[in-house]
Amino acid sequence: MFVVVIQVAQGLAQGVSYPAMHGVWRFWAPPLERSKLATTAFTGSYAGAVVGLPMSAWLVSYVSWSAPFYFYGCCGVIWTVFWFAMTFEKPAFHPTITQEEKVHIETSIGHISASYPTLSTIPWKAILTSKPVYAIVVANFARSWTFYLLLQNQLTYMKEMFNIKISDSGFLAALPHAVMACIVLLGGQLADYLRSRNILSTTMVRKIFNCGGFGGEALFLLVVAYTTNERTAVIALTIAVGCSGFAISGFNVNHLDIAPRYAAILMGFSNGIGTLAGLTCPFVTEKFTARGPHGWQKVFLLASLIHFTGVTFYAVFASGELQDWAEPKPEEEPWKPDDFARKASNAGMMVSYGTGSDPVRMTPIPDVNQLRQGRRSTDTGRDRSQYETMGGDENHSYSDQAPTAVGNENYYQGY
Repeated sequence: MFVVVIQVAQGLAQGVSYPAMHGVWRFWAPPLERSKLATTAFTGSYAGAVVGLPMSAWLVSYVSWSAPFYFYGCCGVIWTVFWFAMTFEKPAFHPTITQEEKVHIETSIGHISASYPTLSTIPWKAILTSKPVYAIVVANFARSWTFYLLLQNQLTYMKEMFNIKISDSGFLAALPHAVMACIVLLGGQLADYLRSRNILSTTMVRKIFNCGGFGGEALFLLVVAYTTNERTAVIALTIAVGCSGFAISGFNVNHLDIAPRYAAILMGFSNGIGTLAGLTCPFVTEKFTARGPHGWQKVFLLASLIHFTGVTFYAVFASGELQDWAEPKPEEEPWKPDDFARKASNAGMMVSYGTGSDPVRMTPIPDVNQLRQGRRSTDTGRDRSQYETMGGDENHSYSDQAPTAVGNENYYQGY
């Protein structure tokens, strides 16, 4: 019972990590760099399996069954220290970021609402009825099924089907995940290249990468299901998992496309349902393999069928476009004192007053910062002599003539 409680607590603690990363990328990832940045972060999951599977096999075989838990627990504590010391929510909060990089990121992302979503302002109905959201959910479940299947049962499959010792199968078990980690990185770079060069739209990139990756994985899982040759099984399994690496540049980044404001919430929703695969898969696998190794054929046939379902659903309903419900309502936006000045100070803006139909050309209104500095934006090109011609003499300095506030008479002399 104690072990169950610990495992549940561990799942609750780790369950926020993926949504949290999407919340970070909302502020840090420029739109045309989302794929490569997000996939670089996600590569850690698969690189961890590359190290963890052979390491666990060695520790269990030569130390004790509990050694992996102590080892990975210590690694987690060390990682936590570095995480809190080196990460910041937004570029503006980072103490060592260069000005050029900060400007590039913030300019590329554009306006981000200053208000944070709350339980009452999140468009739950729109999220729960959105077909693109469910396309991501189905894809997440399909990918999670095979991921947890291999993570939990790959060593057992090799032992029962090919009589490979667990101490010798660690490398073979890690190989598919190593290939996938490389493909995930490559896929992210290629996806953003196609988008940034306007070769394909974001929707097409997401669909091609996701459906192509899942389709390849499903086909090679069929090979794994029917082969009885050890080498063929390892090669097919490696290619299958490698193909799924392209899908990470599809559904796993798609949250940031359709609703960057709610990306963390969508990731939590889709990944939570995807994690149900981790709960269901062991029971199904045990049921199929209870009567002998031949049950592994059904295990991989089911995994292939789930991926073909993910391909079909995602191809029909997925989208890479910002959804209508993904932006905050006007009443959610906090009012700022200089909002009016900023909006009204566009040079040459034409406005109408009252019932009159003739537009009036409005001279740019200085914003708050310009008023505090005692000058207007149009004054920046004027020199001291120009201010002196507007009534200045030896008893009045340059700063005396510069407008300093709306109520100051000097403010009107420059118009």
